[in-house]
Parts: sequence; structure tokens; C-alpha cells
Amino acid sequence: MPGASRRPALRAVPMLPNESLYVGVDIGKARHIAGFVSKTLLERHERFEACPVLSFENSRAGFRALVERIRAYVPAEQCFVLLEDTGHYHRALVQYLLELDLPVYRMHVQQRPKGMVKTDKRDALGLANHLYNQLELGVQTANKKQLVRRAVPPTETAALLRGLIQHRYELSRESTRRKNKLIAITDELFPEFTQVLKDPTSPTALTLRERFPTPHTIATASLEDLCKTRAGVRPSREKLALLQQLAAQSIGIKDLGRQRGLALEQQQLVRELRLLQEHIAQLEQEIKQIVAQSREGRILTSIPPIGPIQAATLIASIGHIDNFRNAAALKSYLGWAPIDVQSGTSLEQAHQTHGGTRPGKKMMFLIVGSAIQMRDGEWAKLYQRLLPRKCRYNERQQDYQDKLLLVGRLAGQMIEMIFAFLKIDADLLKKYPPGGPIPEPMLYDQAIHQAHRQGQYHPLRPDRKPNTIVDLSQL
Repeated sequence: MPGASRRPALRAVPMLPNESLYVGVDIGKARHIAGFVSKTLLERHERFEACPVLSFENSRAGFRALVERIRAYVPAEQCFVLLEDTGHYHRALVQYLLELDLPVYRMHVQQRPKGMVKTDKRDALGLANHLYNQLELGVQTANKKQLVRRAVPPTETAALLRGLIQHRYELSRESTRRKNKLIAITDELFPEFTQVLKDPTSPTALTLRERFPTPHTIATASLEDLCKTRAGVRPSREKLALLQQLAAQSIGIKDLGRQRGLALEQQQLVRELRLLQEHIAQLEQEIKQIVAQSREGRILTSIPPIGPIQAATLIASIGHIDNFRNAAALKSYLGWAPIDVQSGTSLEQAHQTHGGTRPGKKMMFLIVGSAIQMRDGEWAKLYQRLLPRKCRYNERQQDYQDKLLLVGRLAGQMIEMIFAFLKIDADLLKKYPPGGPIPEPMLYDQAIHQAHRQGQYHPLRPDRKPNTIVDLSQL
């Protein structure tokens, strides 16, 4: 009302000299909400939901407004920021805060309890209060997904590879979709095609299908024209003659309209698949060059059977090894940490966690599978030694059961080795100034691995206790 005394705007509360400020940021697409919690603010407002908040834009001006508000409360070194890993909208803010040497913490996206009112302000203040409880009060949580972790900037190699690996993953998925569609068209249009060319998406098969899209065109073409579609000498002339016979008697769809539609779709899919494969080849060439020139890449590729693409996926997933307190945290992040379920004597089970990053988890599965196939490798020998001890033998099927648990065992041990090598190299780099001479990284040596299995074990770090690294000879 006119003439009525207005309530003065709240100003920044002066903090104690050594007091810390905890900031929770609720991430949005265009605007973010920051909530501020500290001991003084909680004493003044009595509950964290009433503490002050700030809405700022996802821009440099908005980031500056957040930093200015923080400095109005406390010096920058006394502030701690927490946000959830949601999408990609938080990356610019995290990079900006890390450039100013502000401590940034991250946590897994939390599920809101049923019945609780949802507002961005409450979410931001809840994050700030959560960070206050863990860092200021030392409150422990039984759920590891509620733990806050210090955000460490990715290494230069990881920053380069992260986008390339993600793009390669997306292109590979699209390539698989095109292949599946082409296989479906083959099953409908010319199901006998796979009797001669088992893979209907191979280069020779694609060229043949592009020039002769229907069984009728294959049956009426000359044998010389069919031979021109071959990339080499296969399939043989006899096989191509058989293909013509099968095409003349094909049980594929006979409707001319449907054939025309499938032929057009097949032609477009072949062109799309070739373009995707070309882009994937370009990405893989660039990735291999980056891995070969990086220390992390040289370390990981020295461990058989990790190749450049597998190493790049792991480097991009890890970011920086200092993000993980120990090897167990890295195993959990990659999705290869065992979960034990036990209740008295009636229930006792063990299985792999369902979490973990999808690219890293899949890649570790492929790496372990390749390692098992290497008969002269130490991992294959370990697998064969543990197979009769850890897996149940099925007499009817004449094979061992529950092999996946043993694969998880080997994946966990391999991750421990990866963590040890990367951690040693990261600590080594901290001792040398940037731009100066740096010693060569420690690489995997199969002879040392064999000596460890034979009882001649020596820890990688003499200043650490021997049990910090798994002794394979005791398995």
C-alpha cells in the first residue's frame, strides 16, 4: 500500500572469519538455482529450506553473479559447491568454477522421496545442506550413491577423447541399426541370399545388392557382371552361379510394389551405412593417434589385450584417476564391483552391480573376453586355473556354469592393475613442473606378472603396505 513501510531487502550475512559456505546448484537448461547454507545461515533461518538462494543464467554474466554472491559471504577458498551429474548443462559451470580454484563436488542424481513438494529452490538448498552435513558435520551415509566426490578436471587426453568416443559410440549404434534393417530386407526380399553370402552387410554383399537389388535382377544378370561386384576372388564363380539359381527360385515377396519400395529403401540404407563406416574409420584413426601420443594410452595399451580403442574408451570414462579414492571406487564406477547379499544362514548370494558407466562396462567385458582367448597370456592362465574351483560343472551340458562371475573376478583384478599404473603415473607427474623433462611411464611387463604369480611379488610402491596391491600368487 502507498505510504506503508516496506520490508528491507535481505543482504549478505557477515560470516565468521573461519566459517565455510556450502553452495548447492540445481542445474537447468537456461537458468540455474544456487542455495547457500552455513552455520550462521542455519542459526538465523533455523531450517535449511529458508536459507537464501540465487537464480542466475547459464552464461558468463550469470556465473560472475554467482561468484560475486559467494565472495560477499566468504572468501573463495572457504566455499564448497555441490551439483548433480545431470546431462551436459553443468559442464560449463564446473569448468568456470574450477578455473577459479573453487572446490567443486559432484554426486549421483538422487531420487526425490514420494510426497515431497518439488521446487528448484528446495533442490538447490537440499544439495547445499547435504554437502554441509558430510563436510562440516562429518555425517556418514550408508548409501554410496549419496556420497559427494571432489571433481577433478580431466586430463588433456581424456578431454580430447571424451567427445570422440561418445561420437564413435553413437555412430556405431546407428551403423548397427542400418545393418539390422538391411538384414530384415534380405529376409523379406531374398531369404536364400545368405546361403552364398553369410553376411548380407559385408562390402561385397552391399555392392552386389546395390547394383542388383532384387532376385529378378540377379537371376537375369550375366555371370561376368556379378563377378565385377567382388572385392577379391570371393565368392567364387560357382557360388555366384548358385546364387543365380537361388534367385530364380526364391520364395521372397513377389508383389512388385513392395519390391520397388524395398529396393529403394535398401539403396538408401547402403549409402547411409557406407557413410557411417567412413566416419567411424576417420574417428578411429584420430583416436589411435591421440592414444599413441599420450602417457595414459601407452600405459593401457601395454596391458594385453587392450588396444587403442579400448584404451581410449577407458581414458574417456575415467577422466582423471584422482577422481577415485581407491581401486574399489573405480571398479564401482565401471560397473564391475561385486555385491554381496547375506541374511543369517538362509540367504547368501553375490552378483555384479547393475550400475556403472555403460561404455566403460561394455568395454571391460570385451577386454576380459579377449584376454581369456589369449592362451599364452597370464589372464587366460588365471581363468583356466580358477574355472574348476569357482564354477560348477554341468554333466549334461559338459561345460562349466556361472562363468560370468569369473569374468567379473578377472575384470575386477584388471581394473585394480589399471588403477595402480595410472595412479603411480599421476603422482609422478605432480613431482615435475609442467614443460620440463618427465621420465617415461611405468608399463606392464609380462615377465614381472609371471614372477608375481610364482611368489616373487613386490609392490609397485615400496612406501605402501604390501596388501595395497593384489598378489595374484595367492589366488
